[in-house]
Amino acid sequence: MSKKKDILFLCQYFYPEYVSSATLPFDTAVALSKAGFKVGALSGYPQEYTHTNEVPLKEIHENIEIKRLKYIQLKRSNFIGRLINYFSFTFSVALRLGELKKYKSIIVYSNPPVLPLIAAIANLLFNTKVIFVSYDVYPEMAQITNTINKDSIISKMMRAINKSVFKRVNKVVALSNEMKEYLLEHRPALSKQQVEVIPNWYEDKGIIDEAEPTDNKLFNPIKSNENLVVSYFGNMGICQDLDTIVEAIRKLKENNRVQFIFAGHGNKMDLLKKIVKKENLHNVTIFDFLHGQDFQDALNISDCFILSLAEGLTGLAVPSKTYSYMMSGKPVIAIMGENSDIARDLNDNQAGYAMDVGESAKIVSAIDELLHNKAMRVSMGKNCRSIFLEKYTKEKCTEQYVNMMRRILGD
Repeated sequence: MSKKKDILFLCQYFYPEYVSSATLPFDTAVALSKAGFKVGALSGYPQEYTHTNEVPLKEIHENIEIKRLKYIQLKRSNFIGRLINYFSFTFSVALRLGELKKYKSIIVYSNPPVLPLIAAIANLLFNTKVIFVSYDVYPEMAQITNTINKDSIISKMMRAINKSVFKRVNKVVALSNEMKEYLLEHRPALSKQQVEVIPNWYEDKGIIDEAEPTDNKLFNPIKSNENLVVSYFGNMGICQDLDTIVEAIRKLKENNRVQFIFAGHGNKMDLLKKIVKKENLHNVTIFDFLHGQDFQDALNISDCFILSLAEGLTGLAVPSKTYSYMMSGKPVIAIMGENSDIARDLNDNQAGYAMDVGESAKIVSAIDELLHNKAMRVSMGKNCRSIFLEKYTKEKCTEQYVNMMRRILGD
């Protein structure tokens, strides 16, 4: 019998896809490979979030043995489409159960929420160690956002899957302390020792002096020395609060010195486009998903950033876009619970503002303060950058995974 390899990444998205749910597992896999572990990945075949149409089904990249599975990929904009995608990918993985037998451990992610069941089966059959990374907490997140009913068959199925999975996991990674607290309270099979907090991160690409102009034509009509650019990047879907942001935009409609940029995807981004067109909100510019140099330029021309979670989701999810915001050294306006790690980071370090869903007046007040007080804007931005360098760089966060896996595998 051949010797087992160390770690298999089991996730729907992986290299070369550019969304955070692909780049974060890939960064982790690279760090573990460089630390001396034998690493593989079993992922979905890229379709939507890639620069190229030709991706091999098998390849070795950065010393990671990657195998990609083709599955049904419908539009993610509606719930039925996402559900079919989830089950199709999970079924494709189940057919390759023998692949999981080749590894000592599996790092599996909470999205799609049915996928961890396959890792639990591998633990049962092959005694494979399971590390569950909780990006989102299901089914509660879907219930709070009214995606599914609490008494529906899907909810009951997810609860049954959770019961099986959490009995079989060796370690759970929570993205924040409030998520850890939620999991310990609502997943009785878990002990404190099983749950480890490792936040998400962003690669440090450095910052550019705001006096240095960008030659990116996308942003020429937006940025000037006189205005304040407020930006929102990434997903705007069921988990994000759009209403509070839109209400703030309406209140600032007549202020030509405040410009809003949105870039990303999600069903609420389509709704935003309709609102902007219908109400003639000329202070809003919307782009599709930005990546590469366009995204870096967008970070650089922004003066502050907004992130949000829908009401009731604090502890169930953490916006990964936060860390790119902090990296760029600009203030952050967070619409999320004040007991979250992010809100505490901003409040305790004078790095931005935190408020609850519905408090659009506070957003307007924060933007007005940043517009008229450049010294405060610069100070908050530096504080944000300091938080990032202390807590949320790729190197520091992936090192926590390396140390954790050394403990789990006894290396």
